[in-house]
Amino acid sequence: QVQLVESGGGSVQAGGSLKLSCGISGDPVNTKTMAWFRQAPGKQREGVAGINSEGSTHLIGSVKGRFTISRDSAKNNLNLQMNSLKPEDTAVYYCAASRAFGDPKILVQIPGLFESWGQGTQVTVSS
Repeated sequence: QVQLVESGGGSVQAGGSLKLSCGISGDPVNTKTMAWFRQAPGKQREGVAGINSEGSTHLIGSVKGRFTISRDSAKNNLNLQMNSLKPEDTAVYYCAASRAFGDPKILVQIPGLFESWGQGTQVTVSS
């Protein structure tokens, strides 16, 4: 099992920045692919960004150029740097880990492949 704890959410105005971090503890074999998902009120959970153990990354089109996903193995952290935030980025953001290794572009489309989830952190962007 893997324990995931998110931090860094908050409220910002449009155009602002936030950095989300996810502390990771547990067996690394269960973290071959990690991702950030988000869920806005009344909407389905969507994969925003993913990274696998070889460092390949994927960002969905709506955040490409604004968000960056990174993993600091020394600190056991997964990070999501979010710049130029928009009101439509408002959601609860979740960190997730999967023992499956593969193309993060494919894996982030299948939330069921992620066995471990954090509790979520709220991001609110006002116009």
